Amino acid sequence: MFGFLFKKEKQLESLIYQYLENLGKTQEHFLKAMDTCLDDGICGEFGFLIDQTHKFESKADEIRDEINYLMYSRALIPESREDIMNLIEQVEIIPRIFELILHMIRTQKLKIPEAFMFEVKELIRISVESCELMIKQIDLMLKNRHGIRALLSAIDHNESHCDHIERGLMFKVFDSELDMVHKLQLKELIVAMGEISDQADRVSRRVNILTLKRRV
Repeated sequence: MFGFLFKKEKQLESLIYQYLENLGKTQEHFLKAMDTCLDDGICGEFGFLIDQTHKFESKADEIRDEINYLMYSRALIPESREDIMNLIEQVEIIPRIFELILHMIRTQKLKIPEAFMFEVKELIRISVESCELMIKQIDLMLKNRHGIRALLSAIDHNESHCDHIERGLMFKVFDSELDMVHKLQLKELIVAMGEISDQADRVSRRVNILTLKRRV
């Protein structure tokens, strides 16, 4: 655990773990929603899972506010407080991307052509895997354990793989016979999906920096 935490350290640690657990649930419902959409199309179950994703994303905001309040009530010295707040701000971008993708599909009534289905599923699978590795990395940081660099490498590898899939998908979309409006809609969706692994990689690098700072 952080050596610079004062008497409220256990409460703060508990809140951070609640936040990470909630992020995992948000991620779980996002994945279920995407699986439902890709297999069954936009249906009642898809709408329900979108609402569940939003519920957990909103809960994450509440937990973040509790963390901020506790830190500003002198749970951490200012420099350390800023490090943790910046990290959480970076993490919370990810559930926002989840919601963006789901609402994009629902509001634009987007359909993924079968020709792109395998690549889209792979992009989502690897992106979610990166998020899971990122959560493990933060857990190791909080527990002051080794393994952060190995996870950083795995997340970076996934991010490169996702970039490769994204580029291939873009080529296939614009080389297809779909109308231009559908192509542009799919482009926007693919870019948003690719942003998941990009953001997980940014958070991972931030965690590594915080770990290095703590050792100085």
